[in-house]
Amino acid sequence: MTELRRPIESGVPESFPFMHPLLKKNYGHWAWHDRPRPGVLHHVAESGDEVWTVKAGTQRQMDVYTIRRLCDIADQYAEGHVRFTVRSNIEFMVSKWEMVEPLIKTLEAEGFPVGGTGNSVSMISHTQGFLHCDIPATDASGVVKSLMDELYEEFKHEEMPNRVKITTSCCQINCGGQGDIAINIQHTKPPIINHDLVAGICERPAVVARCPVAAIRPALVNGKPSLEVDEKKCVCCGACFPPCPPMQINDPVNSKIAIWVGGKHSSTRSKPAFHKLVAAGIPNNPPRWPEAAEIVKKILYAYKEDARPWERMNEWIERIGWPRFFEITGLPFTKYHLDNWRGGRNSLNASAHIHF
Repeated sequence: MTELRRPIESGVPESFPFMHPLLKKNYGHWAWHDRPRPGVLHHVAESGDEVWTVKAGTQRQMDVYTIRRLCDIADQYAEGHVRFTVRSNIEFMVSKWEMVEPLIKTLEAEGFPVGGTGNSVSMISHTQGFLHCDIPATDASGVVKSLMDELYEEFKHEEMPNRVKITTSCCQINCGGQGDIAINIQHTKPPIINHDLVAGICERPAVVARCPVAAIRPALVNGKPSLEVDEKKCVCCGACFPPCPPMQINDPVNSKIAIWVGGKHSSTRSKPAFHKLVAAGIPNNPPRWPEAAEIVKKILYAYKEDARPWERMNEWIERIGWPRFFEITGLPFTKYHLDNWRGGRNSLNASAHIHF
């Protein structure tokens, strides 16, 4: 038996052994590329070699049977080579144009939409939710599934002013990152502490150190070592819950979805930008999250209708102004959109200690 490759913990595996032969042959020597149709990229090398890449969307969190089915499609229709993107789309590389259409038909028939190139809605990136994370207030992958069911056609067609990157996060720590539209969940109440369990379960110094705003301190409750929260400092982030489950912060009523817009990682045409809050207090309403989906669609289609060609969402908002944005999206402007929290100045800037 061939000895299995030992895992390398210092980075991703070397990609060359898994590349399509033409990608290895022409690495760094590509002349030009175009998009023959949505979901298909065509690259031409200086040598004259051509490669077509077909991009299909997946559900991101996949079982082994789905992965094997995708690999079977690659073996049968795509010369046996695939790769996953950072948003868990899958890309199949072929060396002949005649192979593209049969591959697309097979993927569509199996439920994997072909698209996501050009000015379209990218497959939504999301955090791990209940599958891996110990802090989530909702299942981000469920939000993605319900939302992409409604934005399916925007993934398959290139009809947006520019690329639209949507992210979801299952808490406000926001591992999903900055996005043109971002959906995350906010805890709106400090944690409720079960003091009878803290001493037996929680390592109190670790919990105190975990709080990013120094709102937690040791306490003695009913003669037992416990913890207490300074509610004036607490930002309800939920970071205390993983090291101390008796500090329960999830709440079916008071944990709410929020929507942010205008995030951007790239420096193309304009500087990177943080996204900003535009809707809060939205019910965390599984399994379809209809209230959140409705607001996302309002924002997306207002952008689609009003933005100029090649404007990213933050550039569109900067041009029309925030008052006009709230007017054409029909979203109310409330006191929750004003960032008036100042606790960080006392707990972070005045200390040499770095909190993670």
